[in-house]
Amino acid sequence: MPHLKQLSRQVIVLTGASSGIGLATARMAAEQGAKLILVARNRDALETLAEELRAKGTEAQALAGDVADPATHERAAALALQHFGRIDSWVNDAGAFIYGRVDETPIEDQKRLFDVVYWGTLHGSLVALRHLKDRGGALVNIGSVLSERAIALQGPYSAAKFAVKAITDTLRMEARMDGSRASITLIKPGPIDTPYMEHARNLTGAPGTRNPPPSYHPRVVARAILHACTHPVRDLTVGGGGAAVAWMGKLFPALTDMAMVALARPTQESDDPGRATRRDNLYQPKEDLAETSSLSGPAPRRTSLLLEMQMNPLAVATAGVAGAAALLLFQQSRRGSSHGSGRGWRRTAPRPTGMAAE
Repeated sequence: MPHLKQLSRQVIVLTGASSGIGLATARMAAEQGAKLILVARNRDALETLAEELRAKGTEAQALAGDVADPATHERAAALALQHFGRIDSWVNDAGAFIYGRVDETPIEDQKRLFDVVYWGTLHGSLVALRHLKDRGGALVNIGSVLSERAIALQGPYSAAKFAVKAITDTLRMEARMDGSRASITLIKPGPIDTPYMEHARNLTGAPGTRNPPPSYHPRVVARAILHACTHPVRDLTVGGGGAAVAWMGKLFPALTDMAMVALARPTQESDDPGRATRRDNLYQPKEDLAETSSLSGPAPRRTSLLLEMQMNPLAVATAGVAGAAALLLFQQSRRGSSHGSGRGWRRTAPRPTGMAAE
């Protein structure tokens, strides 16, 4: 079994640390005593974050670099070994985002998205597994519910997340073939209220973009990530809504297509462009250091029942057994009260008059 330490004893390499899920994860990991290597393109944002965490007693090092470049991951590993002597968990969170039809999205933009989302995850995974193979630790890749069900107007992103799921599953199998002690987890968030929508390249023609509801706070995903750093688990899905759509797509694919065609623009286009200083970071970093978006709308959900069930299966099973036992006792008590007491619950048929007793 993989050997995973408590967070307070871990050194974690975290890409995409300057915004959204990555930022929430960095802060939450720091609160629990982890040492951090923070990776993102935005040097100023990273240095500000590292100073924030150090001021609270966390040991943190910042590394500015593009995950599409394999050298960034090698530098991150070297920095971790230089300052802390080891790597205990590696989280591939960095992403790139495009809203728009596939046939209206330039191929170079689609390649750039794949360079970040797929190749960035693969480069990071290979470096991480090289260090985790013998001594143990956790590799955590951030996928998406869109790796289970593609969505119109986010085709390249969906395709890249399908690829992330496939390569993560493959790496897990091949790691077992090698006798690796690493735990490999895929986190599949549904819609999350991060600056994702503002950072995305918007080719829809609408002023702004948004997530289909319901959306969740990035700290819900951060909890899933840190759980995977300390518990060897295969997959964790965040958000029941996204999971439901994925299951619908498997059970009723044509019907789901029809529904998503009808809802694609109403649920993803917006008249609110968000903060202009965050808009479109596909090729260059923009404003960071925000966990959530600046868009209007319902407050993001702070809990995911589906996630809690996955992270606490024993508690769920215990509650289920207790509930079943309570229901059985209740049913038996009702039967007993309706049929009398002292002789069990079965009613004895009356003897015909004059029949001798046996």
